[in-house]
Parts: sequence; structure tokens; C-alpha cells
Amino acid sequence: MPDAEEGLTQLGSNRVFPPQCLESSTGHSGEVSSNYTGGGTESQGDRMLLIGAEDEEKWLAEGIAGIQHNAFYLHRALDSNNLRDALKYSAQMLSELRTSKLSPQKYYELYMRAFDELRILEMFFKDESKHGVSVVDLYELVQHAGNILPRLYLLCTVGSVYIKSKEAPAKELLQDLVEMCHGVQHPIRGLFLRSYLAQISRDKLLDIGSGYEGDAETVMDAVEFILENFTEMNKLWVRMQLEGPGRVREKREKERSALQELVGKNLHVLSQIEGVDLEIYKETVLPRVLEQVVNCKDDLSQYYLMDCIIQVFPDEYHLQTLETLLAAFPQVQPTVDIKTVLSRLMDRLSKYAASSADVSYQYNNFLLFLHLQVADRPFLHQVLTEFLQVEAFTKLSNAIEKVIEVQVDMPAVGAITLYVSLLTFTLCVHPDRLDYVDQVLGACVKKLSSIPKLEDSRATKQLVALLSAPLEKYNDTVTALTLSNYPRVMDHLDNGTNKVMAMVEVLFELIEGLIKDLDGATDELDEEDFKDEQNSVAKLIHMLYNNEPEEMLKIICIVWKHTMAGGPKRLSFTVPSLVFSALRLVRQLQGQEGDIVGEEVPATPKKIFQLLSQMIEALSAVPSPELALRLYLQCAEAANGCDLEYVAYEFFTQVFVLYEEEIANSKAQVTAIHLIIGALQRMNVFSVENRDTLTHKTTGYSARLLKKPDQCRAVYACSHLFWVDGHDGIRDGERVLLCLKRALRIANAAQQMASIARDSSGPVTLFVEILNKYLYYFEKGNKQITAAAIQHLIELINTEMQSDSATSDAFLASTLRYIQFQKQRGGVMGAKFESIKL
Repeated sequence: MPDAEEGLTQLGSNRVFPPQCLESSTGHSGEVSSNYTGGGTESQGDRMLLIGAEDEEKWLAEGIAGIQHNAFYLHRALDSNNLRDALKYSAQMLSELRTSKLSPQKYYELYMRAFDELRILEMFFKDESKHGVSVVDLYELVQHAGNILPRLYLLCTVGSVYIKSKEAPAKELLQDLVEMCHGVQHPIRGLFLRSYLAQISRDKLLDIGSGYEGDAETVMDAVEFILENFTEMNKLWVRMQLEGPGRVREKREKERSALQELVGKNLHVLSQIEGVDLEIYKETVLPRVLEQVVNCKDDLSQYYLMDCIIQVFPDEYHLQTLETLLAAFPQVQPTVDIKTVLSRLMDRLSKYAASSADVSYQYNNFLLFLHLQVADRPFLHQVLTEFLQVEAFTKLSNAIEKVIEVQVDMPAVGAITLYVSLLTFTLCVHPDRLDYVDQVLGACVKKLSSIPKLEDSRATKQLVALLSAPLEKYNDTVTALTLSNYPRVMDHLDNGTNKVMAMVEVLFELIEGLIKDLDGATDELDEEDFKDEQNSVAKLIHMLYNNEPEEMLKIICIVWKHTMAGGPKRLSFTVPSLVFSALRLVRQLQGQEGDIVGEEVPATPKKIFQLLSQMIEALSAVPSPELALRLYLQCAEAANGCDLEYVAYEFFTQVFVLYEEEIANSKAQVTAIHLIIGALQRMNVFSVENRDTLTHKTTGYSARLLKKPDQCRAVYACSHLFWVDGHDGIRDGERVLLCLKRALRIANAAQQMASIARDSSGPVTLFVEILNKYLYYFEKGNKQITAAAIQHLIELINTEMQSDSATSDAFLASTLRYIQFQKQRGGVMGAKFESIKL
């Protein structure tokens, strides 16, 4: 025991430090303010925030080196069961965490190095047989460390072991630890220290089934411990905003954002305590947390913690404490983006109601299957009844009104976003209350009445979403138009958006008879009249256009919704028009990739291609496989232009599936193969592996066509897949020659079959066509195609022609004249052709 104590006192005093000896935000002992306005000096902030990246990397490297150096000797002490040296080197190692030179991200790296070593040290402390000191004495001993930060890390580590030993009440030890941590008031060091305390205490809280309950120790003790730690961590976090000069505020706020999860982790732990029921949450947890949120008067803290409350605690708790929670929203700072947090709350409640209703529906069906009575369905409408009992709609409406009233500078898009979320909530929870729906629209009109015209495109999009919600819910334009405030909201849209929202939707309601079967009326139509009608609908779809990509995508989605209900007979007319409208939009957006994060996901090629895939899939099931194949190829080429390889590959995959499973007619197969070859030749987005896979598939299909002449033409056409102008990487002369030789063998077989059938020589057209391919690649500089090979092919053709003197071939004559012309041109090309003898 004395030896161990000596190991610590070599670093400082050998007495137990009282709580009054505190580490201030400047790293020295001194008096500490417990309010939110304390902090370090400006010069210190300059040092912390204006240091160079190279210096910070150097300081981090030095800190890590210090930890590794002391960790080496610490491990050696642990291996030899030397408590004295273990305490000495662990304290020296932890002293590296006293630095003020690192940003939060770099400090986190340093902290994690020390954290890993503390886990090993804790395992050593657990085994009394190794160090020979009782946990009670060990808890007193580690308090002799000279510096307060290493002392408190060691105290928390031993405290974890002490609680597990159950030699002292967990309540008292946890309370002792959380109070001792007051000794570190430097914001970053204090936050990480308390984060370590929260981490090591998670499995030792006084909870149901935790093993640490007692007569005088209830779940409330755990709640108080976490709340106190959370409160102090939030104060330290808020104080960071005052560190340093105002000119580095933006950088400082980014650094604070990086630490927000340390604070929010306390609320996450609270939400996972089994014993925290609705009553404890309502009476203690929520009021205490909201008090901290309101009193801190910090934008970042208020926004993050309000959002954290909504995300980590159960939806039913929010529903039962709605009034308390909503009362805090108008009290936050005017600059806080409270509309986003309030919108998320309403969205969560909407999903909660929808999911509960779905569970009730499934449960209802299960009970009916068991032939039970209505009285035996205890929770069928329980959740929706709860919404009515707590008057959720009224409370949310009032909260939105107060927030808009308090935040006078809230832009129009913010206010409209709130009403969109409220309307979504209303349509989900109270779909039968049209008066509620109209009330939301009326409140939005009241807000917009002070704005002469919406200039913000984002506000217009939100207004469109507000007007779309009733249409999508009721699937009935007439119902929406019965809402007295619906047309008043539309008055605030610009003319272009009005056309998108009103005219497109109403237009397709009016022409419902043309796009949908009505009581078998289609059967009475003449086939020609039906085609004329559907061609008119297709023309109409082509005429719909909007300069704004997002609005154009909405038009396409509205039209797709209506045409899908038209039945399979109409899809072959309407889907191609929709596909080409969507591809026009893709070309407009070419260059964008993936989804963009924002208030609303905008139109992107990736999103449009997903819609296109659904459209064509519906068409291929009509069935119209040949048309679907052509459209898939169009989409693949559009994806090539957007540099989306995986999208283009997926479209080609669908093409091959259609070819194999749906296209059985031999003529249709020939046409399809040549379309595939042409499209694949123009693709430059594929990697070598993917292109080889697709090319192999295509050449295989070509060689398996039913008729020999069709096989021959498809195979020599495949040669273009291995020699593409403008792409040096796609010039494989060897594989080009293989395709042409294979085509010659097929042509020879076709010639022999024709000769047997006619008892004379067959047509030489196939040979002449192949000769022209040879000449093409010869001119392009394919070294595998030689003059000798061309000469041999000409002689072969002449031999075939001589076997039937009555036969003459104008195609051959024209080809030979071309060769003669090239020979007479002179120059490099003339020299190449000179060796060919006619």
C-alpha cells in the first residue's frame, strides 16, 4: 500500500484533493462558475482555434507517442502485478489528455487511445489477487494523483470496479463520481471526462433487473445521476461558444457540432432504462431536460437537444406529454430552426398512427379468422382514440401558430413546411375530418396573406406539396375542391405551378374516358377509333412540358398514376410517350448523379431511371416485349450519357431477359439482335469486365439465330463491338477477324445449302457483304485485316460467280469499282490498295 501510494505521490501531493481544488478552463486551479457564461480568455481561444493544421498534427502525434510510451511501461507493470508502477504510468499516460492545443476531432483520437488502455487497467483492478489491495483502499488510493484530470479518470475506472463489487451502495458511488467531475471545467476535457463516466456507468445504473436495486435505491437514483451528468455536459458544451474571438465563430460552431453526440448520449441512455415509465418521463425527465434546453439560450444546443428528445423517446410518450413538449417550442431562440424539429415531431406521430392502425388491421383479420367477437379486440382503435383524447390536432395547431408568431423573421418556406407536416398528420390520424383539413389550409392562407407573391421556388414546392396531399389521400379531385380554402391556397401559386397542379390533374380527370375502361365501353369501340383516341392521348402527353425539372417530374408522375389505371391495352400507346418525356428530362439533367440531400429530394437522373424501369416493366407484361426492348435500350443509352454504369448495365440485363423469355418470332429476334448490337456499340460507360460480359452474350445470341443468312449478318455486325471509332481502348483487331472468319464459315454453309436446294450455285451476296466489312476494317487500320485476306476473298467470290455464268451481281461490281477508285487515288491509301489484284 505505501509503495503504491508513492507511485502516485511522485507526481504531486500525497493528500486526497478536496473538491475545491478544481481545474479551470485555462488548465489551472481556481474558482469555477457554474453558469453558462463562464469560459476561458480570448488569447486561449486564439491558440485553440487559429492554430495551423500542421502544428495540430504534430501535437497529436506527440500526445499519441506519450500515451504509447507510458502504455508500454503500464503493460509491463500489469504483467508483473506491480500496482505501484501501474498507477504511476497510468497517471502519466492520462496526463496527455490535459492538452488544450487540439480540436475536438483530434482530441477524440487521443482520448480513444487512452480509453483502450483504461479498459485493460480496469480488468487489472478487478482482480485483487494480482495487486493485493482491496477495492475500498484502491478507491482512496487513486485520489492521490497530483493532477486532477488523471485522478478523475482513474477514480471513475476504480469506481466502476467498486460498484460491481457491491461493497458500497451504487447510488453513493455514482453520486460521488458525478460530483467529483465538477473539478474539470475546461469544456473539451470536461466533456470527454463525463462521457467516460457515462460510458463506464451504463451497465451499473439502478434499473429493473440490473442487480443494483435496493430498498432505498430506486430507478429515480439512476435518472438523477444521468440528468445531473447531462446538465453539466450541456453547460460545458454551451460554454464552448464563448471560447475565442468572434471572427472564428463559424469554425468554433463546427467543432461544437462534432461534440453534440457526447451530450445527446445521456438522453439515449435515459430512454433505454427499463424503469423509466411514462409517469417518470412525464414528471421528471421531460421537464428537467426541457428546462436545460430553454435556459441554455444557445441555438445549436436547443436545436440538437429538441431533436434528440423527439428521436430517442417513444412516440406514445410524446403523445401523452404533447402539451409540455410543445410549450417549449416558442421559448427557444428566434434563430433556431424550430420548424424542422416540429415537422419531425408531427411526421413521427403520423407514422406512429399509421403503423398502429396497420397492426390493428392485421390483428383484426387474425381475430376474424379465429371467429372472435368485436368485444375481444382490445386495442383495435386504441391509438387513434389516444390522439382524440389528448386533442393532438388542436395542440399542434396552436403550437405552430405560436412558433410562427414568435419567430417573426421565419421565411414563407418555413411556415408552409410546418403546415405541410400538420396536414400530413391530419390526413393520417383524422382522414374523415374534412373540417380539420380545411382549417390547416385556412391557417396557411392567413400566413400567406401578408406575402404579395411567392418569390422563393422552395416555398412554391412546399405549397404544391400542401395541395397535393388531399388529392393523394382522397384520390378524388371533387373532394379536394369542396374544401373552401383549397382554391384560396392555389391563388398564391404562380401561373406555371398552377398549371402543373391544377390543369394536369384536372385534365386527366376530364379525359378519364379516354385513358380508362368505363363499364366495358372499350369493347364497343372500333379498333381504328380506339387507336386514334390513344394516339391523341400520346400526343397530349408529349405536349406536357415545364422548364423546372422538379415540376416536370411531378407532371410525369401524375400522368403515370392516371395511365396505369388504363389497362394493358392502352399502355403500348401511353408508356412510350411517357418514357420519351422522361428521357428528355434526363438529358436536361445530364451530369447529376445520385440523390441530393435537402428539404425535398429534387429530380435527378437516378430517380427518373427508377421510374422508367417501373414503366417499361409494366409494358413488358402487357405483353409488348419488342416495344419494351426498344425502350430499355433507349434508357441504357441515356444512362450512358449520365455516366451511370450500373443503371445502364441493369437495363441491358432486362433486354436480355426479354429476348430470352418473350421474343420467340425469328424475324423479331433478328431485329432485336441488330438493335442490341447498335446500342451496345455506342456505349462507352462500361468497364472492361462488364462490356465483355454483354458482348459475349450478344455474339452468342447472334450465332444461334434460326436462319443461316441471319446468323451470318448478325455475327459480322458483332465485329463492330470490338472496333469502335473514337475509343482507342476498344480496338481489338484479333476479335474482329474472328467474327469475320466465323461469318465466312456461316456464309459458306448457307451457300452450300442453297446450292443443294437449287442444284446450282447460291447467291454470293453474303460473301460480298463480308468483303465490304473487310474493306472497312482495312481502311481503319486493323492490322489483322491484310490485303492478302481481301485478295483471297475476292478470288473466292469470283469462283462462286463462275460456277453460275448466268448470275451477275451489281453489289459486287460496285464494290470492285470502289477498290479500283482507291487504287487510283494515290497517296497512303492508294498504296495500301495497290497490292489487291482485281
